[in-house]
Amino acid sequence: MAGETSVAPAGVLATHSKAKDTRVVGWWSIIKRTLSEFQSDNCLRMAAAISYYSAFSLAPLLVLVVMLCGFVWDPADVRGRLQEEIARVVGPEGTAQIETMLARTDSPSARGTSVFSIAALLFGALGVVSQLQSSLNEAWGVQPDPSQGGIRNFLTKRLISAAMILTIALLLLVSLAVSAVISLAGDTLGQWLPGDVSGIVLAVASSAGSLVITALLFAAIYRILPDAEISWKDVWFGALVTALLFVGGKYFFGLYLASSHATAAYGAAGSLALLLLWLYYSAGVLLLGAEFTQVWSQRHGARVAPEPGAAHTKV
Repeated sequence: MAGETSVAPAGVLATHSKAKDTRVVGWWSIIKRTLSEFQSDNCLRMAAAISYYSAFSLAPLLVLVVMLCGFVWDPADVRGRLQEEIARVVGPEGTAQIETMLARTDSPSARGTSVFSIAALLFGALGVVSQLQSSLNEAWGVQPDPSQGGIRNFLTKRLISAAMILTIALLLLVSLAVSAVISLAGDTLGQWLPGDVSGIVLAVASSAGSLVITALLFAAIYRILPDAEISWKDVWFGALVTALLFVGGKYFFGLYLASSHATAAYGAAGSLALLLLWLYYSAGVLLLGAEFTQVWSQRHGARVAPEPGAAHTKV
């Protein structure tokens, strides 16, 4: 009859509610398992080791990235972009150490770098990548087969680490290109939209671009570095979740710096302390994302499996 309101059968509503509850329970189970694996694998200890190696490998890594990007982009623009991104996270005080490192890349001695100097820089930068690879192996419960070690395996791992450095440089180039496009788009939008509206649009576009590039970096790390095989489908989802945690943490870390005298207790070492704190957080997020990716792949994907020449360490 006209005017009557159709009511869904009670069974349909109950089924829908049950399916929704099941999804919530499933997600909560994944989160609990991820946190449990994160704790049992001592990921905070591994994050501390990664941040330690990162602090000592940062200078050669930055020099190499600026040098590689300098073949395509103006090195001054690359240095400026790096300083700008780091300043957004650790503030002007925390960038003091980075500015000193980057300033050295513009010195006459750096411009005249020999092949032997480049090799020394590469060796220093490989330290943090090797530590990261070892930590991801431990988080995913895999290890290289000791019977297949030796010089060949060592050189293979070093080549993979070098490829990771090239990937970082490539993603920085992409980031520079995206920034240039957004800047040009901002000039165009400013002619058609009010200043506040165009500013919001550019901020959203910049955040989205940063999120995508960060997810690409995490995806490359998860797919290339560990001695494990994992499907790209699981890698992309895990990398996206990790990128969201990373970008969100970057925002709250900036709020913390703006609302407190974070370096007061460390005196002259304040800038180094801030840098180490951010490196520690970043490494922790990376390993938390690795644990999430592993748990997710076990529940919904093809599972993480040792690659040829590697073996499981977890039962």
